Amino acid sequence: MAELYEQLNPPPRLLMGPGPVNADPRVLQAMSMPLLGQFDPDFTGYMNQVMELYRGVFQTANHWSFVVNGTARAGIEAILTSIITPGDRVLVPVAGRFGQLLCEIAERCRAEVHIIERPWGEVFPADQVEDAIVAHDPKLVAVVHGDTSTTMAQPLADIGKACRRHDRLLYADATATLGGMDFPVDAWNIDAASAGLQKCLSGPPGSAPITINERVAEVVLRRKHIEQGIRPEGFNPGDGEMIQSNYFDLPMLMDYWSESRLNHHTEATSALYAARECARVVLAEGLAARIARHERAGRALSAGIEAMGLRLFGDTRHKMHNVTGIEVPDGIDAAAVIRAMLDDFAIEIGTSFGPMRGRVWRIGTMGHNARKDAVTNTLAALEVTLRRSGYAAPAGAGVDAALAVFGDS
Repeated sequence: MAELYEQLNPPPRLLMGPGPVNADPRVLQAMSMPLLGQFDPDFTGYMNQVMELYRGVFQTANHWSFVVNGTARAGIEAILTSIITPGDRVLVPVAGRFGQLLCEIAERCRAEVHIIERPWGEVFPADQVEDAIVAHDPKLVAVVHGDTSTTMAQPLADIGKACRRHDRLLYADATATLGGMDFPVDAWNIDAASAGLQKCLSGPPGSAPITINERVAEVVLRRKHIEQGIRPEGFNPGDGEMIQSNYFDLPMLMDYWSESRLNHHTEATSALYAARECARVVLAEGLAARIARHERAGRALSAGIEAMGLRLFGDTRHKMHNVTGIEVPDGIDAAAVIRAMLDDFAIEIGTSFGPMRGRVWRIGTMGHNARKDAVTNTLAALEVTLRRSGYAAPAGAGVDAALAVFGDS
């Protein structure tokens, strides 16, 4: 007989890693609201509100702005799987783990993937990307806006212009930046973008906001197919190859989110409530104010780190506002510091992946956690933990430097 476990009672944590972060209490409250049927007019009204709210968050006029059920990767897969047909050429600039992820997904779609690379900790100049577009003639350029593995933010405005000059589609992964850094989809000529709730949007993992423009809609609708059992009489499928995934089939998702409400899946009710509240909270604060809050929190954390005699990782001219990379001092066990922060202070920070694992710590200042007390408590705990590990930081210097940034603001 299966063991009857105790009622869930997770320990309280301050989640200051690269994500997930602590959800805004208003989002948790929204998730506790009563369930409704997926075709209840009140519920479909909430779906329409989600579309409108995320147009504001993405800074776009795109009609097709909605959420895909699943973590941030679900949004990536829905877009790439629906755009890419086998044999399509795709260009991916790779300077971190999540650029590598875009390559993997494109390869699974049987694309002909062309990669340009820079060392982790750097970003791509737009002319390097444009030269690669000319050299490889891709249908799609897929790029990460903020790669949390390196804490770098890739400038996109000029890459967007280059893609339009050459009439190529541009997809951007904004999982770690939407709601915390400026991400004007239309102004930057981004054709498709996706994100997740669990970082700057202050929600739980499980919903992926996406937006696509009419250029992308035209491409994916050529592959439109409706499954048997719900196919309207007289329906004629598109002349393109059927999308490999049923669940991540954008044309069918578009039908589900349209006024026709053609059934595709059962919308995750509580997750939709969370996505709606995340976007509502962002727009209620104001995008400019929210971005400034993230920038200030990130700047305060960086000032505190440097005041402790630690080095920031990577090209700091292109550092993300909301995730900070810190080089681990010689002789310090990175994993032991992470564990002590959790055990002694209930604060979570992270390391990185691949070649950066154990070489850097990553601290996030995202969403609900981009605030003064979260930053100063993390710096104070890190100072004590480092001292006990054999690294002597100037006493109180980190917190003092952070408070000076918050005070100046």
